[in-house]
Amino acid sequence: MRTNFIKICTLALCALSSQAIATPLIQHWQTASGAKVLFVEDHDIPMLDVAVSVPAGSRFDSAQKAGVAGLTHHLLDLGSQGLSEDDTARGMADLGAQLGGSFDQDRASISLRTLSQQAVRSKALAMMAQVLQHPLYAADILTREKTRVLAGLKEAETKPENIADKAFQKAVYGAHPYGLPVSGEVATVAAITPQDLQNFYRTHYNAARAVVAIMGDVTRAEAEAMAQQLTGELPQADAVAAQSEVAKNIAASEQRIAHPATQSHILLGAPGMSRNDPDYFALYVGNYILGGGGFVSRLMNEVREQRGLAYSVYSYFMPLKQTGAFQIGLQTKKEQADDALSLVRKTLADFVANGPTEKELLAAKQNIVGGFPLRIDSNRKILDYLSIIGFYDMKLTYLDDFSVRVEQVTVAQIRDAFQRHINPQRMATVMVGAPEGVKH
Repeated sequence: MRTNFIKICTLALCALSSQAIATPLIQHWQTASGAKVLFVEDHDIPMLDVAVSVPAGSRFDSAQKAGVAGLTHHLLDLGSQGLSEDDTARGMADLGAQLGGSFDQDRASISLRTLSQQAVRSKALAMMAQVLQHPLYAADILTREKTRVLAGLKEAETKPENIADKAFQKAVYGAHPYGLPVSGEVATVAAITPQDLQNFYRTHYNAARAVVAIMGDVTRAEAEAMAQQLTGELPQADAVAAQSEVAKNIAASEQRIAHPATQSHILLGAPGMSRNDPDYFALYVGNYILGGGGFVSRLMNEVREQRGLAYSVYSYFMPLKQTGAFQIGLQTKKEQADDALSLVRKTLADFVANGPTEKELLAAKQNIVGGFPLRIDSNRKILDYLSIIGFYDMKLTYLDDFSVRVEQVTVAQIRDAFQRHINPQRMATVMVGAPEGVKH
């Protein structure tokens, strides 16, 4: 009877949520330059948000040139043909516009937020187009920015959380470029030249591989012109050589690294899933229950609430173009670090073996679906989704399908997906600030 009641509640939730959530209509096309465009037209507020993404993240670095991808992206708005960095900064400020960007293992992007009034947006788009398509990579600017990056890298080498993350990425990915530090290494960054940046730009900032996301108060015809303006003069380069796949099965490993910090920083995990993995929703919902749901997650209940072994503990999947990491993290007092780690491992093993309960699953679905409207409640958030959908070749109906796909997940699907993707006996573990630690 209890199971039937839960099923009835789930069906009712499905019916209500499907009716309540209105998702934006996504238009799409390809520019004459070959770029993919995703566009949502919305005239409710006089704003325009635009982003251009290219596959030029840190996974395209080499071990000898780690940091080139990040600096290539970082210097985009620090000098271009006809525009100094001060010209760009002042010009955007005078227009009340914002030029930004993001960078990760897979992609580099540059974004613009401006008023949609034609006189304003035209000037802002012209500067964005110049920055994106004609960067200079001046030697003096590179020298200055390398000094800043190197100072940050040297400081990071003293922080337990950074030490743990660097060791964890290496343990999970091995020699794969996903394991390279996103910002590079001290030695490799110090050796980067302007020519390195120019070569990387010409190879990876390619029009045919660019994704343009446009959200806001413009028409389809205006959006088409903008997309071509922003990509028409990007380099036309040959296809980039395919990279080896991430090894999904890794050997168990444990590193205990001494550090004077008062707490132990613990990370454990393994390769998890890619952005387009068929098990995406089962793993997503399952992880919410395991450690992604904050105070309602099982790890938080077991480690903090029941035992008081950590203030916070979490888990997440990092879905990337290839298989990204599954990670569990926590901080705890050194004297109880081993007890906390043991409990985390037991909790994970129990979850993988048995999956969640029906009660946990129902609560997770209610929280995820109930919070979904907040994910698309601003132009900026919708723009981010457009960029992700386009870059990872996801279905254009992803936002429409999200809640329904979440509601369709079953306990059996979560258990089966975790058993196929996560082996608790083959995890990489890093403990920085370990009790009686031995530095590796």
